[in-house]
Amino acid sequence: MKILVTDNTHPILHQLLRQAGHEVVVNTSLNYGTLLACIGDFDALVVRSKIVIDRPFLDRARHLRCIGRLGAGMETIDVEYAESLGIRCLNSPEGNRDAVGEHALGLLLALFNHLAAADAEVRRGLWQREANRGLEIKGRTVGIIGFGNMGSAFAQRLQGFECTILAYDKYKPAGYAPSYVQEVTLGELQARADVVSLHVPLTDETRHMVSLPFIKAFDHPFHLVNTSRGAVVCTPHLAQALEEGLLLGAALDVIEYEDMTRDGLDLDHLPADFTYLLQSPHTVLSPHVAGWTVESKEKLAATLAKKIIATL
Repeated sequence: MKILVTDNTHPILHQLLRQAGHEVVVNTSLNYGTLLACIGDFDALVVRSKIVIDRPFLDRARHLRCIGRLGAGMETIDVEYAESLGIRCLNSPEGNRDAVGEHALGLLLALFNHLAAADAEVRRGLWQREANRGLEIKGRTVGIIGFGNMGSAFAQRLQGFECTILAYDKYKPAGYAPSYVQEVTLGELQARADVVSLHVPLTDETRHMVSLPFIKAFDHPFHLVNTSRGAVVCTPHLAQALEEGLLLGAALDVIEYEDMTRDGLDLDHLPADFTYLLQSPHTVLSPHVAGWTVESKEKLAATLAKKIIATL
């Protein structure tokens, strides 16, 4: 089979596919238009998120048998339409779940201990110990929304902190969580959680799931961690909740206003609510790198290659 790889990846992807007898073409300079012009020549496609795979594109992909996504999120691919055409859509969340679990924990620790602000202050010669007095995870209740690869990896890493771990996942049958995690309803999570960590895909159902009504349904103010997708959180409502004290802090690896097709933010056109987040002492931000480790780059590539080989 002839396979086109459109993004940078670990060489093990190409090696495994070629060892299985497939022809691999690597072209990372393609955009939507140039890819559309040549996709009819390929049996499989490997993408990340810079190119949107929509219906007009899929209609031109006459020989395509599968699309492989390096990573977890599938929101840039019209999966339902692709599957209706007999095109298998594959992703590789197993490859970066460990990275995301560790990063989510790191964000929470940074938020609780004011690490970003304290580091900046020390570099300016300031030594403000009382102002940077932190919080402990021990004894608190952490609620995880979405208990797939990423949510379960985060829970696993929380075990040693002697906290209560709650999980809510409406799409899993009872009994999905390990013994150290309590399966709860959303209402129970909102009643008990001191920390909420989001691990859900971006869908029509989850877009702006975390809104002001959602936040106000909690029994007490809480800290929020988001390593899923930026648009799961309504940013204007997040800023308002922080300003009103409904949220105690937010640690965000993903931003609603990031451009998934070019890995960045348009700093000249950011709305006021995001400017508030940038200036708030109660936020910690990272540039969508939760699953972006040296190890995960190889694991993502190897996992996806094996799935593509099995499919073809």
